[in-house]
Amino acid sequence: MTQDPIEAVYNALRQIYDPEVGLDIISLGLVYRLEADGDRVKVDMTLTTPGCPVSETLPEMARTAAAEALGPDGADRLDFQVVWDPPWSPDLIDPDSLASLGL
Repeated sequence: MTQDPIEAVYNALRQIYDPEVGLDIISLGLVYRLEADGDRVKVDMTLTTPGCPVSETLPEMARTAAAEALGPDGADRLDFQVVWDPPWSPDLIDPDSLASLGL
């Protein structure tokens, strides 16, 4: 049985960590949209701030992981974009992750 593409991308994105906070981008609430549209997968993500020190590398890491999770033609099936609206806030962090940070 093949893995659902959304589940595959979700699991791949759970492996991408923000180096400053030490949490994966899903737990941090940086992924705003992860949905299937026919044979395509759409991912919208943001960053904690526009001037984030990893603003170039973190989205590229996420894009690569998502495309690889979709298989050999993953890059052709992926619609990935960085969005800034709505702005990220700490309220988007997963409650269990907040607790692990002592917040």
